[in-house]
Amino acid sequence: MRSVPFEPKKYTPASVFTLVLLLILHEGAVAKTKVYVVHLGRRQHEDLDLLTRTHHELLTSVLGSDEASEDSMIYSYKHGFSGFAAKLTETQAKVMSELPAVASVIPNYLYKLQTTRSWDYLGFALDFPTDVLHESTLAHNLTIGLFDGGIWPESEVFNDKGLGPIPSRWKGTCDPGEFFDPVRACNRKLIGARHYVKGLEAEYVKPLNTSGHGEYLSPRDGSGHGTHASTIAGGSITPGASFHGLGFGTVRGGAPSARLAMYKVCWNVLGGVCATADVLKAFDDAIQDGVDVISLSLAPEIPSFSDVDKRSPILFGSFHAVLEGIVVVCAGGNDGPSSQTVQNAAPWVITVAASSMDRSFPTTISLGNNQTIMGQGHYTGKDVGFLSLVYPEVSDLNEPRYCSSLSESDVSWLVGKVVLCFTSESGVDAITYPGSSVKEAGGLGLIVAKRPTASSYSCGNSFPCVQVSYEFGFQILSYIRSTRFTDYFYSSKSIISPSQTRVGKPLPANVAYFSSRGPNSIAPAILKPDIAAPGVKILAAVPPDEKSSTTNTSFRFLSGTSMATPHISGIVALLKSLHPEWSPAAIKSAVITTARTTGLYGEPLYAEGDPMKLADPFDFGGGIVDPNRAADPGLVYDMGESDYIDYLCAMSYNDSSISRLRGHRTSCLGYPGSILDINLPSISIPHLEGSATLRRTVTNVGPINSTYNAVVQSPPGVTTSVEPDTLTFNAEIKEISFRLMVSAVSQVYTGYGFGSLTWTDGVHSVRSPIAVQVGGEEFYD
Repeated sequence: MRSVPFEPKKYTPASVFTLVLLLILHEGAVAKTKVYVVHLGRRQHEDLDLLTRTHHELLTSVLGSDEASEDSMIYSYKHGFSGFAAKLTETQAKVMSELPAVASVIPNYLYKLQTTRSWDYLGFALDFPTDVLHESTLAHNLTIGLFDGGIWPESEVFNDKGLGPIPSRWKGTCDPGEFFDPVRACNRKLIGARHYVKGLEAEYVKPLNTSGHGEYLSPRDGSGHGTHASTIAGGSITPGASFHGLGFGTVRGGAPSARLAMYKVCWNVLGGVCATADVLKAFDDAIQDGVDVISLSLAPEIPSFSDVDKRSPILFGSFHAVLEGIVVVCAGGNDGPSSQTVQNAAPWVITVAASSMDRSFPTTISLGNNQTIMGQGHYTGKDVGFLSLVYPEVSDLNEPRYCSSLSESDVSWLVGKVVLCFTSESGVDAITYPGSSVKEAGGLGLIVAKRPTASSYSCGNSFPCVQVSYEFGFQILSYIRSTRFTDYFYSSKSIISPSQTRVGKPLPANVAYFSSRGPNSIAPAILKPDIAAPGVKILAAVPPDEKSSTTNTSFRFLSGTSMATPHISGIVALLKSLHPEWSPAAIKSAVITTARTTGLYGEPLYAEGDPMKLADPFDFGGGIVDPNRAADPGLVYDMGESDYIDYLCAMSYNDSSISRLRGHRTSCLGYPGSILDINLPSISIPHLEGSATLRRTVTNVGPINSTYNAVVQSPPGVTTSVEPDTLTFNAEIKEISFRLMVSAVSQVYTGYGFGSLTWTDGVHSVRSPIAVQVGGEEFYD
């Protein structure tokens, strides 16, 4: 790869006259328009007014008039990068994409939001003053920017007690809007709040009607998702938090002294969506505002083709942010447990999986035969004594009745009773839909038998709703059938007791059922996800429930990679404060190479699925994050712009697109490198035939004089060796390169096997996960 100064080609309206003529010939005046993002790449100068004029001129050259350009323009991106969003027909978008000044044209896709004990579980105990949380005294100078669904500024978790003045380098603003007064809403904790809706309104919702949606045309949070994520990342220390008594304790963010800035790009309509054009404008502003970390708890739909990667706004929005030293943390998605579902897979971002932790909410079911069954629930009501227990029988007594059918038949028979049903689903709908059906029909409780996972869901704290395993479900069913006197009369009884909170041993942590899995479908040689963090039943702040008769309703349990992502964002903010000289890649390396591959108590980590299995790097990347170890990793795998350009070349981006993205003329001609050699802290080799040699470079960030030895755990079916296998650092030698040779034992096509490479000096263990698939077509050379 070679780089020379880049001079953009000139364009005039006349230069595209022929192309514009094609528009007239092929489209009528009423042709349907959609919103497209026109990405022009890196900003070439600091004159913002000139950039805006340039964007309008380029749009005018295609549309034919200044008036049409003004009507079409949605956003002008001019801070973090150059580009604009505009309403175009499909043909106009094609013409625009062929102009020499344009790097790419991207349709206005919709993204989805990916929806206390967790910090204690990760080692941030308030009563243990030797961990990273207490060492990090500089976090008050850092700002975490969250791209999410807004924030509820009145929540106590956003109080600014003990915080000094807003950092002088902060350039952001606090936008006014519906039920959002900037003077009252923002303070020294919440220092910025913006909202973006033009991209959504221009194509999908015209205009956005907030009435009836629990939504606000302002940075205010209508769904609770953004408030919840903000609490996890950087909420202030707030004692006495619980969900109606469950999970009682102190809520705080990972970086409680950090400042927060909300960029509301997601809206509580169409199931909760975020438009591409709005996300890109948030990137543009956040880079200019001066955030240090960007946390995105959102992801696109599962990709079908690698071209989706080239069209991703997060791909190039995060690229520009990382080049400015901003760490970008993204949700890996909630489409697990199927393989190849992980999202936000660019090598310069940190992609997060979700795990459970050592907390559960056991709920006792007492049957009329004195048998006790233990399930999981969030029931905080009263013990109302024995109630009739029924099961909706079908003609075949061996066939379990599925919960989904409860809403499809006459349910008058369940009035005043507790209902047992079975489900093969594992998502939230498997619980909430039958729960609503039973409750609306006058039922008094629900027991759902399902496959065992940590991802239990609530029917509401006041309605008895318990989840049990299939085994326990059949035990309850056997009891019900044993008490049947006729086809229509049962004497079975049950009591559902209020849920309790249990933490610590022997509760294991697992990779959550819903957490999206690798391998990376876009670039299999880039191992994703990168890291796992708690994302199951996380207690954090949400907007108050005005309909509730209780006072403690501003906290709620939510699950998703949306909850795991801000855990990593808070940790990243602490690491930046401790090591301000570290690059985003160095921070990413520290997080991955120090992660735990066993549970907190040494137990093996499992990945929930069909069936449950031992977790591997495609489930959790490097493992479950260990923030205290990440603060002192010993060695890091650093990367810079050249590594990222190598990735783009390997992914067949053309020279023009890369030149625009980078702001320098770049050629991939004669590209000698391999995507396997990108200096990542993880290793993935798809379709290994024969052997492969990978190159990596590590940088010493520990003691100046140190020696590390290699320990290799080879994946099944391959042999591995390292040269050199000993690395010695001193005052003069801070970086050392090495080679990892991987050879297939046979050429029999196999699935992926997993291993690791660990560099250790007796104190630090710098572990890189390895994934190798033997056989198949060789495509990475």
